Amino acid sequence: MTPFPIVSPTNMARVARAAPFWSSVALIPLAWIGAVFGGWTVILMPVATWYLFSAIDALAGSYEENADLETSEDELFWYRLVTIIWAPLQFITLFGVLWYVTATGHLGALEKIVLFFGIGVMSGTIGLVYAHELAHQKPKFERWFGDILLAMVLYSHFRSEHLLVHHRYVGTPKDPVTARYNEGFHKYFPRVLRQQPVSAFHAEKAMLARRNFAWYHRSNPFWRYGALQFAMLMLAISVGGWAGLGLFLVQAFTAMWQLELTNYVEHYGLTRKHLGNGKYEHLLPRHSWNASQLGTNWLLINLQRHSDHHYKPDRRFPLLQTYDEDQAPQLPYGYPIMTAAAMIPPIWRRVMNPRVRAWRKKHYPEIKDWAPYKNATNPMPR
Repeated sequence: MTPFPIVSPTNMARVARAAPFWSSVALIPLAWIGAVFGGWTVILMPVATWYLFSAIDALAGSYEENADLETSEDELFWYRLVTIIWAPLQFITLFGVLWYVTATGHLGALEKIVLFFGIGVMSGTIGLVYAHELAHQKPKFERWFGDILLAMVLYSHFRSEHLLVHHRYVGTPKDPVTARYNEGFHKYFPRVLRQQPVSAFHAEKAMLARRNFAWYHRSNPFWRYGALQFAMLMLAISVGGWAGLGLFLVQAFTAMWQLELTNYVEHYGLTRKHLGNGKYEHLLPRHSWNASQLGTNWLLINLQRHSDHHYKPDRRFPLLQTYDEDQAPQLPYGYPIMTAAAMIPPIWRRVMNPRVRAWRKKHYPEIKDWAPYKNATNPMPR
């Protein structure tokens, strides 16, 4: 790895250095402004989330300092805290706004739908990224907060699929989340919505079988997932009636869409070399797209340092390291702009396909036939 400036543990522990990662909290008042005032204010949440931080990227550029890996858990307190408090903040915001707009009735139907689309952008862009961070941590209470965030968008299976399938099989045909070369997002999205829950369930079932338990054993987390999601649906009905349920579902589906847009971008076209007989090369930094833009890494708590996340999945987000372009492929822009491009397949292919082809030529000049990789027809990994 090319040496980048190293930030000492003492500097990492400063509140001022952690403060930019708290910028997500400033989005919460926008949901209430939209709920109270209606009109054009209902679009504030998605506009701020997508464009404000991209504007910071344009002005501030990249940030490539790396934290000292000897930084202790205590010195990361202010970074950890924002991910822990987000679950109650999102819960209060989601159900509080849901109660308010259905009880007062001063917003029109379109205003309500757009408002909850914006809240879904928040719960997908912030909530699910924080849930992802929490799901990887050892303290049980952090994983529980992650489960609550996932349940708020009816996507609880993500935890099992991500930990047991994606991290193990990324870049192979067994990983539903690895977007295939030339696969447009509009084909990718329904495919992963269909395949991910099945993949997650089979992974948990296989783990239980290794312990001589049936799939319906009480330790199967799918029981917990179902109970939490059912509780969220019942709560939505209790505070907002059937209209409240409909708005809750708008929010949940939007969050799913935001998450899968991010998944689509993170590994598009990057595959691990098949070595024969169902064996694949080890996962390397070159199998994830990375971005060093400052503003969006604040918003997404360094998720764009994605290669290092796959190298050390339980490494807390402030410690994720930057790789140079010789080791890990780099995106031209941060995730908000790249996910917007993904929604328009001709633009996406124009931007990304040449980069994938250059990546293939650089790392795998010996591979002449990419069709099995593109079509995911290589043998399943052992």
